[in-house]
Amino acid sequence: MPQTDLPPATPQRLATTIRPYDWGSATALPELFGTEPTGEPQAELWMGAHPGAPSTIGGTPLNELIAHDPTTTLGQATTTRFGPTLPYLLKVLAVERPLSLQVHPTTQQARAGYADENARGIPLDHFTRTYKDPSHKPEMICAVTPFHGLCGFRAPAATADLLDRLGLPALRPWTDTLRTQEPHHALRTVFAGMLDDAARPLRADTEQALLRTRDDDLTVYADIARAYPGDPGILAALLLNHVRLTPGQALYLGAGVPHAYLGGVGVEIMANSDNVLRCGLTTKHVDAPELMRVVDFTPSEPHLVEPVHDSPAAYDYRPPAPEFALSRYELTGDETLSLLGGVPQIVLCVEGKAELGTGLTLRPGDSAFIPAAAPSVRLVGKGVVYRAQPGAFTK
Repeated sequence: MPQTDLPPATPQRLATTIRPYDWGSATALPELFGTEPTGEPQAELWMGAHPGAPSTIGGTPLNELIAHDPTTTLGQATTTRFGPTLPYLLKVLAVERPLSLQVHPTTQQARAGYADENARGIPLDHFTRTYKDPSHKPEMICAVTPFHGLCGFRAPAATADLLDRLGLPALRPWTDTLRTQEPHHALRTVFAGMLDDAARPLRADTEQALLRTRDDDLTVYADIARAYPGDPGILAALLLNHVRLTPGQALYLGAGVPHAYLGGVGVEIMANSDNVLRCGLTTKHVDAPELMRVVDFTPSEPHLVEPVHDSPAAYDYRPPAPEFALSRYELTGDETLSLLGGVPQIVLCVEGKAELGTGLTLRPGDSAFIPAAAPSVRLVGKGVVYRAQPGAFTK
């Protein structure tokens, strides 16, 4: 039987899992971490205690260690606020082709959906399972390389202007709706129409128009059409803002915000959940009716999170989610940082080499868990390191 006693309250190296989703890159993570490619996509490196792919310490899953001793691992404040579970999940994403067009639920929606699917006897690992847990899933992506994606509904009139540039008269009913109706109603009407099977001929015409376009504002949607020919998500994607992140920029996504990551490598942090509702651009389960019930049809600009930069080496990202916060450290070898204790932390190295004060050395792709009971830990080295921890404890 694996040992469930937590090792001494010092940083502990994590053994982690890389998930081989088909949208992942076969080369990006090996190049970043200096490992050999496997020939298969390497999409997501998971660091945390989600039961779907928990990290391990000494062969024992982190979620089991936490359940055995939440006081040592999480600390009293985190346990009181979030219960006996690590409130966040840290990932590295390597996006080679578009991810699914998706949204995440609120806590109330997740609890209701999880209970309903349990009552209907749908196994957690079944292909048609939508709600994997009863939690919401706010998330933030911080670009490691140039990164881009779709995020939030564009202002309806601006989308109508963009659709006009495709030169398809059959799109006129939708562009008229976008220009004349109240924004929330217009977006709901057009989004539903674009996903409807009756729109299949128009989707085909739109796809061909995209493949012919030389319009710079439309080429990203043409790339989506090439990646997923015939997919209903191609039309719906045209309603969303295209956002580009330079390395170090971060994008926050709250409940109900439609999005799809399109390319690049980023460090992603989220609430400890795997609830995703999809309507296209995927080989995974699509549940458009449930997505329509959850999605927020309010037009919105992408929510960029500006880091607080109080010292030369540290960039602190504080999104509006109590479950998580993220710091990026650009170590030059000349500074010593003190990572304060009291909360559960995960430290990840993506470049160079970093040493934690206990003698634990991290190289690219290595990560460590710092239990809440650990005292302050020194961080030194030369490279780039990310640190995850719970965010502000708000009621």
